[in-house]
Amino acid sequence: MKAFKSAHPELAVRRELNEPLETPDREALRHSSGPVGTRVQAVSGARELQPLFEVHTSRERFAVRRAGEPEQLGEIALDDTTISRPHGEPARNLRRVEVESLAQSHEPLVALVDTLKADCALESASDSKFSQGLTVAGLAPQDALVFASSNTDSATPLEEIALASLRRHLREWHLREPGTRLGDDPEALHDLRVAGRKIDAALRQFRAYLPQSALRSRPILKEALRVLGAARDCDVFLGELEVFSRKLSPEECAAIEPLKQHLLRERTSARERMLSTLNSTPLQQTFEELRLLLERPPVATEETPQPLTAGAVAQMVSSRYRKMSKRAARLAPESSMESHHAVRGRVKKLRYTLETVAAAYGKPAAEMLRALRRWQERLGTQQDAYVAGQRLQALASSPPEGVSPATLFLMGRLAEHYAASAAQARKRLQKAYRKVRRRWKPLRAKLREALDAQP
Repeated sequence: MKAFKSAHPELAVRRELNEPLETPDREALRHSSGPVGTRVQAVSGARELQPLFEVHTSRERFAVRRAGEPEQLGEIALDDTTISRPHGEPARNLRRVEVESLAQSHEPLVALVDTLKADCALESASDSKFSQGLTVAGLAPQDALVFASSNTDSATPLEEIALASLRRHLREWHLREPGTRLGDDPEALHDLRVAGRKIDAALRQFRAYLPQSALRSRPILKEALRVLGAARDCDVFLGELEVFSRKLSPEECAAIEPLKQHLLRERTSARERMLSTLNSTPLQQTFEELRLLLERPPVATEETPQPLTAGAVAQMVSSRYRKMSKRAARLAPESSMESHHAVRGRVKKLRYTLETVAAAYGKPAAEMLRALRRWQERLGTQQDAYVAGQRLQALASSPPEGVSPATLFLMGRLAEHYAASAAQARKRLQKAYRKVRRRWKPLRAKLREALDAQP
């Protein structure tokens, strides 16, 4: 497996994973437990693997060394490649010279490459064997989902606002799902979870304007979000542990290793549950039904049209703000974590509602969203630190196998770190809330204009 994109603009710096298979067929990937097989299984789920094209390469290698030095800096590979359709006739031949660096620094090979290009009339390859294979097979990578226009304005009926919102969030889900399944980038899982929460928020917010078939998907979606949350918690905890470990001595790093291994096992279990949920028939059917609903063009009827969006949305946003501000007003420095978490939930609901229609309210809506996002992040930092501290306390009460007194001591230090992070975040909450209240005033004026203009 190779990454699609290079991490360097001029060099092909790509992550590559290799795994030997017992038999040269794709079914062997379905049952392997190596770094390639497990990722293929995670991404493909229950879908059958299908060949796109075949690539056969004959390679001759030459070592690159400085004169008189035994260390190998890299190698030159002369590739003779044939690309064909699956079980078809060869359709394209490529001859390439690949210079691969085996050292940390690429500089010694840059001059060699320039010399090869100049003296041997070589040109930089503009595409990969994979992209060449797609061309041979007449294929092109498809976008995640392509829907009709999701643009809205102040005169768009609420039903169309709801469908446009769902189209954006469902497309985002499909974009983030492969990376979540792959599991190499924790942010992909975070983005998928956010997309799922926004789908659920739109279904809840616009339930009066959506068909019952769409609303019936909420329990299944909520269960998926719960499982995604458990996997995300493991990623956050491991990320924080990595940051904490950078400040430790080598001896302390060795002592904290049993905790890290325990968390990695928990993450593996959480990811297995997550993949099982993503592959489940109920969730697959739910998203397929939602996709079919959103692909349908709007049907014109002779019924009384919905009220213009402007007035109805103004009421919706104002209602969300009132509910949030009532809870926020009761917060004090000594308030429980549950109270702060409840306010965070209200902030999310207001933010998701406002995001749906922000374009119609211009700068006041954009500034309000920025303020809400900062406040939500600080509430989230406090909540994450609290949950991690509780988790450490539970682990310390019943330590897993292999956890020594030295590990427990470092777990105590880590718990102190989390407590300090939570306290620091709480100090900044009131300032963030005051900014939200200031940003609400110009937005409220805009909303009132919309209400006054409503027929």
